[in-house]
Amino acid sequence: MPASDYASRIRRLAGVLDQLGYDAFLASSPVTMGFLHGLFEGGGERFLTLAVNRSGDCRLICPGLSATQARRQGVQDVRPWNDGQDPMFRIAELADDWGLASGLIAVEDEMRTDHLLAIQKTLPAALFRPGREVIEAFMGRKEPWEVERLERAGAIADAAFEALLGWLRPGMTEAEVAQGIEREMAQRGGGPGFCIVATGANGAEPHHLNDQTVLQPGDAVVLDFGCSVERYPSDITRTVCLGRASDELKRVYETVFRAHHAGRDAARLGAPCQEVDRAARRVIEQAGYGEYFMHRTGHGIGLRGHEDPYMVEGNETPLAVGHCFSVEPGIYLPGRFGVRIENIVYMTEQGCRSLNAEPAPEILELSV
Repeated sequence: MPASDYASRIRRLAGVLDQLGYDAFLASSPVTMGFLHGLFEGGGERFLTLAVNRSGDCRLICPGLSATQARRQGVQDVRPWNDGQDPMFRIAELADDWGLASGLIAVEDEMRTDHLLAIQKTLPAALFRPGREVIEAFMGRKEPWEVERLERAGAIADAAFEALLGWLRPGMTEAEVAQGIEREMAQRGGGPGFCIVATGANGAEPHHLNDQTVLQPGDAVVLDFGCSVERYPSDITRTVCLGRASDELKRVYETVFRAHHAGRDAARLGAPCQEVDRAARRVIEQAGYGEYFMHRTGHGIGLRGHEDPYMVEGNETPLAVGHCFSVEPGIYLPGRFGVRIENIVYMTEQGCRSLNAEPAPEILELSV
């Protein structure tokens, strides 16, 4: 991304700080620093932070071993420290230069506790607040070029699913299926991602860890996977049946399908995020399966696979153009099977648009 675009993001962040009354924001994760300045680098146990104030000044405090990389990425004000030094002398220097000794400072949620405690000890008169509302104010609303990358990643996942339908068979293990899906995505240009394969009773575990469980005829198989394109991920879930599906499996699938579309239909500009969750949940509750839907209906997606805005009860954030998020209701019957359907959607001026191919309205029964 051009340096001018990063400069624009810093200016926008400064505007948010000014609007919310914060004197500065401290970013510490590779994702947030990469979003703001193209520096996708973490400090690990070493202290590293990108500081931005309400005037639009930007300074990186980093280990000396990261200084050259930071300057190459266009960071103008780089203040390194070396192993054996206490990096807090750089924080004290920052506070003197920017008048932060008794300031109100927003701190990224992902900053290490030991690092934050060291800053607080160095600046005992300053006040520190969670920085989530600062960064989510504009990081959650995607620019068109970001949506294009998400859509490309989604298309790769869609194609991998279509290919999988030709070779998924009983007798394979979950681990083998996961490897096959990852191979399908890689062959189509997908970068590193993830893959959950949960067959039979394992499908009732929404975040099942793939193992050597063998797929059996009649199993419902939950497939939750995605890849990345230029750091932007895809995330879809499909549920299929190996052979003929039972009447109850068909009924549960049909309920989840209706809930999925109810959630998408509720995704209107200005609607609170919780309305998406409520709409999907209402369908499942009316079908008598409410207790078996235990997670939120969706999560935002961008440089992070899970980020704001979340489609969950209590989130009154209004949906706006640029918001990208999943709609993924599910029903999980312990010891029996699970069903989940997930697409990524994007809010436009005309409303909600899917970035994935449409799921089948009835559960796919694969020949065995």
